[in-house]
Amino acid sequence: MTSDLSHDEQLEFARQIALRLLDSRSRSEAELWDRLTSRGVPDEICQELIGRFRDVGLVDDAAFADALTQTCVQVNRYGATRIRAELRRRGVAEDVVAEALGQVGYEEELEAALAFARRRSHRLAGLDPQVARRRLTAALARRGFQVAVVSSAVDDVLGEAAPDTDDNTLVK
Repeated sequence: MTSDLSHDEQLEFARQIALRLLDSRSRSEAELWDRLTSRGVPDEICQELIGRFRDVGLVDDAAFADALTQTCVQVNRYGATRIRAELRRRGVAEDVVAEALGQVGYEEELEAALAFARRRSHRLAGLDPQVARRRLTAALARRGFQVAVVSSAVDDVLGEAAPDTDDNTLVK
C-alpha cells in the first residue's frame, strides 16, 4: 500500500481486503492481521479495522475457535491435540483454545475416533492382527487423539489385544 493515501483511503482499502477474506470463511484476528500486513496495510490501520470488526462481531476468536473445534471433531474426525495445534497455528490465544476444547468431552472425542477407526479398518482387512493394530493406532495418534481414546477405539474396532506370545514358543 502506498503511504500517499489518506487515513480514510487506507482504512477503506484494508476494509475491502478484510471483507473479501471474511466472505470466503471466518478467520481469527491473527490471520486477518497477517493477511492485511502482507498486503502493505500499516499496523495502526490493521489495529483500528480489526477493533471495529471485533466490535460489530465480524471477527470473534472465541466463536471462530468453537466452530473450528466442532467441525474438526464432527466432520474431520480430529482429536484434541491436533485441534489445539490448528488453533494455535491460526493465532488463537491459549485461553480461547482451552475454552473451545473444554467443550469437547471424552465421549465426543471417542465417538470421532471410533468413526474414523471404523472407516479405516476396511483397509486393514487381511493384515496380521498386530500390524493392523499398530497401523490403526498410528493413524489415530496422527489425528491427534489422546492415548486413552486411541486405545479404546482400537480395542472396540479390532477387538481386545491379542495375548502376548512368549519368546520360547516353537515356530513351525
